[in-house]
Amino acid sequence: MTTLAPEIADGPLTRLRWALADGWTVARRDLLHWAAQPMTVVFGIVFPIMITLAFGYLFGGAVAVPEGADYFTFLMPGMYGMTMLFGLSATMTAVITDLNRGVTDRFRAMPMAPAAVLIGRAVADLLNSVLVLAGLIACGLAVGWRPATPQGALGAVALLLLLRFALLWAGIYLGLLVRNPGTTVVIQTLEFPVGFLSNAFVAPSTMPGWLGALSEWNPLSSTVAAARELFGNPGWGGDSWVARHPVLMAVVWPLALTVVFFILSVRAYQRLDR
Repeated sequence: MTTLAPEIADGPLTRLRWALADGWTVARRDLLHWAAQPMTVVFGIVFPIMITLAFGYLFGGAVAVPEGADYFTFLMPGMYGMTMLFGLSATMTAVITDLNRGVTDRFRAMPMAPAAVLIGRAVADLLNSVLVLAGLIACGLAVGWRPATPQGALGAVALLLLLRFALLWAGIYLGLLVRNPGTTVVIQTLEFPVGFLSNAFVAPSTMPGWLGALSEWNPLSSTVAAARELFGNPGWGGDSWVARHPVLMAVVWPLALTVVFFILSVRAYQRLDR
C-alpha cells in the first residue's frame, strides 16, 4: 500500500479543504448565537421592510419615476440593493465585537488557517443576508411588486447577493483595520450618502454632471440597474458605457472588490499582534 508524499498531503488543495472546514465551524458558531438570540435576526429582517413601506407610502407620491411605472415596482430593486449595502456596517460591528471580547485572539491561538475565521464570518453574514433579502422580497410581493420571469428573478437575486458578498469583505477589512466600536457609527453614516449617490431612487441624469458620473460608476448603481433589468422592472437607462452594460458591471464590480478586500482582510488578520 502506498501513502501520499508529505508535500502532496500538505498541498494547496488540502490546505484549502481545511480552511473551508474550519471556516464552516466558525460560521456555525455565529449561527448558533443567532439561534440563541433570534430577535437580532428578526430586527434585521423587519428594519428594511419598515424603511421600504415608509418610502413607498409616505414619499411615493412625491417622487418621479420612469413614465408608466408603478412606484413600488420601481422602488423594490433599489431597496434590495440598499439593503445589501447597509449590511456592511453590521459585518464591521461583528468583527470589532469579536476583537474587543478576545474571541478573535482565541481563534488565532488555535491551529487553523488564517482565512478560516474570516471565511466563517463571511458565510454566516451571507446566510443572514439571504434571510433579510427573502423577507424584503416577500414584502415586495405583498405590496404588488412582481418580477417578469422566475429565471430573471433568480439572476437578479444572485447579483444582489454577489454585491453583498463583496461588501462583506469590505466590512471585515474595516473592522480589522479600525478595531474601534465608535468608528462603526461613522461607517453607518457614510452608507447613506453612498447609497443615495446611486440610481436606486434618483436618475443620475438629473444630477450635476460630475455627480451623475460618480453615481453611474457607483457599484451599487450597476447592481440595481442589473436587478431592474433582470426583474423586468423599469429603470433610468443612460447613455454612458457603464449604464448600457449593467449586468456585466454587476459581476465585475463585486468580483474586483472581493479579491481586493479578501487579500487586505487576510493581511490585516495576520498583522493583528503587530
